Amino acid sequence: MFKYSKNGVSVFVVLDRRRAKKSGLYPVKVEVVYRRIQKYFPTGQDISEKEWKSFPAGSEASAVEMIEDMFYRVRSEVEALVRNGNFSFSMLGSRLGRSRSRTVDAMLSSMMEQFRLEGKVNSFYRCRSALKNINRFAGTDIPLADVTVEWLKRCEKFWSDEGKSQTTVSIYMKTLKTVMKQALDDGLIPARSFPYGHRRYVIRPGIGRKLALSKSSIKKIIQYRGDPRLEEYRDLWLFSYLCNGINFKDMLYLKYSNVVAGEIWFVRAKTRYSLSGGKQIKAVFTPEMRMIVARWGNEYDGNGDTYLFRYASPMDDAFDMANRVRKVIARCNRALARIAEEIGIPRFTTYSARHSFATVLKWNGADISYISESLGHSNLAVTENYLAGAAYQDRLQKSRLLTELDNM
Repeated sequence: MFKYSKNGVSVFVVLDRRRAKKSGLYPVKVEVVYRRIQKYFPTGQDISEKEWKSFPAGSEASAVEMIEDMFYRVRSEVEALVRNGNFSFSMLGSRLGRSRSRTVDAMLSSMMEQFRLEGKVNSFYRCRSALKNINRFAGTDIPLADVTVEWLKRCEKFWSDEGKSQTTVSIYMKTLKTVMKQALDDGLIPARSFPYGHRRYVIRPGIGRKLALSKSSIKKIIQYRGDPRLEEYRDLWLFSYLCNGINFKDMLYLKYSNVVAGEIWFVRAKTRYSLSGGKQIKAVFTPEMRMIVARWGNEYDGNGDTYLFRYASPMDDAFDMANRVRKVIARCNRALARIAEEIGIPRFTTYSARHSFATVLKWNGADISYISESLGHSNLAVTENYLAGAAYQDRLQKSRLLTELDNM
């Protein structure tokens, strides 16, 4: 996982057993080998020999991420030096050790640390992903002054040529704009060097996807019978669909205390800490949903803190929750892809449950205000975006009336 070798230069992640710390742990380092000479660069993480034997699977996700970040930082600099044909340990040390106070890397790393302390997991991972992809384009320790209009255009083209979607590129660019705005506010760059705005660089908006499934496809999903593991993840998708399109993070951490008078009451984690406190969403706890919990969930033991499903742990912190949810979603999406192939419908994912919930209600005549309330949206405009696919289907159906003239 953490190995790289090219033109006689190798990079590894190793456990430095030369001297244990007072805690009994050993430091994890990035080792660079060139002409039989080894140099080591600290990752800031210490682990035991026992934990190292199962690394990275047996290590904390946050520790693995920091080790991974340092490995890719060293690897990126090694690649750049090898590519230019001037690799040396002195050059590598200089590039890794030079001041980063006025770099994109430093700004993003500072933002990531703040998000980590605040438990803002999604923001942390968004910055982390943006930083990795920025480094792939331009290397590490990128001076803020390098980020010009032309630089941004080349960066956008680089990501697009790699096959990244316009939506993904837009997210990375918005993250980078936040960095540059902070640098401007902090006086690290002059106003004339800020590359965004009128007649400068303009971020292209992401393109929304039509994610809702047709009624016939949903029916086939409900009727699917096959591998029990596939049925398990199919049932999770169905529960999400039936529970007002609840996202998987909220669903996996539902407790029996959320079951109130035959309904499931919850507030979306996404809006829980907004100024309004988030809207309480109420979904009928249908017989189909109860059967899904009976198959794959925990029995009610009289404790309201018991989770409906068995995937969560009461010991999870914000980052544990994020990693657990990501793993379940990844497995579920793989299962859904196999189901789609078996039953002959377009490929779908966990996220399509929310759009399908809204769209099916619209197709059946539900008022948009009811749909908006059921989804927990802040305003009707957000709901209308969800229903763009439904409007298209309505227009398509009505257009066929223009040529279906037999009964006239």
